[in-house]
Amino acid sequence: MSSAKIQTAVVGATGYAGFELTRILLRHPRLKPPMLLTREGSDNTATLNDVYPQISGNGSYPLEPFSWEALKARGVDVLFLSTPHEVSRSWVPEADRRGIRVVDLSGAWRLHGEDHRAVYGFHDDDPAAAERLMAKSVYGLPELHGGKLAKAGIVANPGCYATSVILGLAPLLQSHLVDVDHGIVCDSKSGVSGAGKQPTQKTHFVEVADNLSAYAVFAHRHTGEILEQLGLDDAQLIFTPHLLPIPRGILSTLYVRLLQPTTAERVRECFRNFYADSSFVRVFAPGRLPQIQYSVNTNYCDIGFVLAKDGRRLIVVSCLDNLLKGAAGQAVQNMNLMFGLAEQEGLQ
Repeated sequence: MSSAKIQTAVVGATGYAGFELTRILLRHPRLKPPMLLTREGSDNTATLNDVYPQISGNGSYPLEPFSWEALKARGVDVLFLSTPHEVSRSWVPEADRRGIRVVDLSGAWRLHGEDHRAVYGFHDDDPAAAERLMAKSVYGLPELHGGKLAKAGIVANPGCYATSVILGLAPLLQSHLVDVDHGIVCDSKSGVSGAGKQPTQKTHFVEVADNLSAYAVFAHRHTGEILEQLGLDDAQLIFTPHLLPIPRGILSTLYVRLLQPTTAERVRECFRNFYADSSFVRVFAPGRLPQIQYSVNTNYCDIGFVLAKDGRRLIVVSCLDNLLKGAAGQAVQNMNLMFGLAEQEGLQ
């Protein structure tokens, strides 16, 4: 990678994940100041400072109307889309035609199976072209697909729940330790920021405070990601998300049965070996479990486990910050690998 600084652009900087992304990009040592864009037809705000006064005093960050000509004029190297799924689905084909690399934080390009993708209800103007782009997109989980990112033109940033579940299960499944036909249960809980900035009745303070609720049972959009990335079929996994009365953070409790009795040390080595070269996965000692407070406001995914005395029943706990390792931080981690930088740059 040359010493020239990279020009980034962000669409959606006023959202929760978009704002976290912008804050990381502003302090990243290998980047020019990011270009901050609002979608055409949006109610444009003059500066990001107007939306988030906490960054006032560090300069003024103008929000510009989106246009492809503006991206070209600024020589944008990579476009971050923190936009609704249907917007990303519509815009990425044009970015690809113009040779602009994309990191998409939506679910528009994560799912290769048409049956899984149906949950989004996409209606592509050119279905054949969309399938070609799907075939070249890379699922941006560096711990699984880091080697593919250097040449990627389209990176589909994973969902926050999916990241926590996949990272907690992938080492066990790839080592063939899990009895998948017995079934895997994923019980996940997220802070309210995971629902996005647009308020709804279910995310209203009065509904969330002093409460805990399950939602989207057997219908959550991240289920398809988990199945595809782990090579499971629908009958082998149950995923249930819950809404926690906290601003941010995810805790996933994963219940698995092992094929053969094993030891805690073998399970630990399975995780340690799998993540030996991973900068942002921390594996806890057997019996010590992660908590949201340990990983919140960081780009780490923390993993711990407890093995039953019979050596067959295993509970894995995976924690991360849904706005960082589950969204913006992971997007920057992906960008770093796309441009030949150390994946930790700007994230520690």
